[in-house]
Amino acid sequence: MPAPQAAMLKNMARAMFKAHAIQLPVNWQQPSGKAGEQYVDAFKPSERAVPPDPSALFIPASPNKYHVDTANSISNKFGTFIDGVCDAVAQAWGQFHSMAMLTGIVINGPVAAGGTLVGPPLTPLIIASAPKATANEIKYSKTIATVIGTAFTQWQNAVKVPGLPWYPAFALFPSPMAPPMPNIPTPLVAIGAAGMSSMMDSALSGQMTSQLGDPQAQHHKELFDSIAKAVFSTFTLWHTTTMVNNVLGMGPVPTFAPPFVPAGPVLCGNNIPVPGILG
Repeated sequence: MPAPQAAMLKNMARAMFKAHAIQLPVNWQQPSGKAGEQYVDAFKPSERAVPPDPSALFIPASPNKYHVDTANSISNKFGTFIDGVCDAVAQAWGQFHSMAMLTGIVINGPVAAGGTLVGPPLTPLIIASAPKATANEIKYSKTIATVIGTAFTQWQNAVKVPGLPWYPAFALFPSPMAPPMPNIPTPLVAIGAAGMSSMMDSALSGQMTSQLGDPQAQHHKELFDSIAKAVFSTFTLWHTTTMVNNVLGMGPVPTFAPPFVPAGPVLCGNNIPVPGILG
């Protein structure tokens, strides 16, 4: 699978945010009695009942034109920010996907073990293209980028090859040195399941809220929850459908001694760290 696409993240984050069903104005109640009559009379008939935009992220508290306009206006602002952040996350993720490589794998016979997954850190890549038009956007973008980047690094650091038969030909190889050969393609989840918890949406959104440190910031919990859920859902799909392939393994065959021992197993082999292993 290719790196997660921005459209997937954006659509998911928008749907998650909309599911919170936030009304604007918050806690608004229609006046009753005489005040209610005066309230209705204060508006033209055409302003009293305007259909809401079904795609808006916020729900107008009433069909009053000014409530609908407010909900639409703030929906556009939040939607633009969500789209911008998701674009930045997807772009950074795509760079990691294309540049990631495994290094330090130990190969004995057909079995590969250990290793480290290396790639560019996501945080600075996300910050570079995330929305920064206002002080609030800078603060929110930095918080989201830092939390996602840190969690992704924690997952990445837990990736290890758990003793997989990646190189069948190396069990008995007829040469003093086995040349570089690609591994048997394997789902990424088979080597990366140990660090999954760091990418869970509950962990991401909680850390975003804590790092923002502003409990009065309007709708920040819903915003962080929506982005965190979109990232975790997308990560889970990417994690389980992406294949690890073209990990080039090689190594010596110390027991090779023809004609008495015409073939032997690779011992203490390793891999050539090259990008392009995720697909």
